Amino acid sequence: MFKTKREIVFIILAGIFITNAVVAELIGGKLIQIGPFVMSIGILPWPIVFLTTDLINEYFGEKGVKKLSFITACLIAYAFLILFMAIVIPAAKGISPVNDEQFQAVFGQSMWIIVGSIIAFMVSQLIDVSVFWFFKNKTGDKKIWLRTTGSTVISQLFDSFIVLGIAFWLPGKIDFDTFLSSALVGYTFKLSIAIVLTPLIYLGHYLIKKYLNEHTSLKE
Repeated sequence: MFKTKREIVFIILAGIFITNAVVAELIGGKLIQIGPFVMSIGILPWPIVFLTTDLINEYFGEKGVKKLSFITACLIAYAFLILFMAIVIPAAKGISPVNDEQFQAVFGQSMWIIVGSIIAFMVSQLIDVSVFWFFKNKTGDKKIWLRTTGSTVISQLFDSFIVLGIAFWLPGKIDFDTFLSSALVGYTFKLSIAIVLTPLIYLGHYLIKKYLNEHTSLKE
């Protein structure tokens, strides 16, 4: 079992982080339309990833986020490998309630989407942690909103364009205008949600500090 409350906090945050990141990648192949704009449905779980990234950053440091990001990237690749095997193995004809065509339509992510998702995830996470600690070193424990929102503003700009560019534009699935508008809409959505969730960052800080019975963040 876990020896300290700090370990329990990390396991909970890591579990939430990994679950939402993997789910976001699995559903990312579906595009939705909001008015005249198109964006990936995979952006829905990302605000929770932002929230947990910032809390892990705050209490477990830059190394903690980087290690967890690399682990998550490997798990995303593993998930796609299992899905690939599940697609290749034929369904039992006349018995399986889901046939091969239906399964392929839902989970048949192309190699471009896999590559784009993993690259975008790692680039955005590494940028996020760097920007977060830039502001953290400048402001100390003050202005939590600045380092959380600031890191999201920059990192998600790269994420939004990289994943759509590699997964949809480069292979010719969407034209450049759709790629540009979709990336901008997705970025605006994620940024807006990140700002709306700012109070939850403060709530998370309060609950974690109260649970750990500490008045300062754990950086080691």
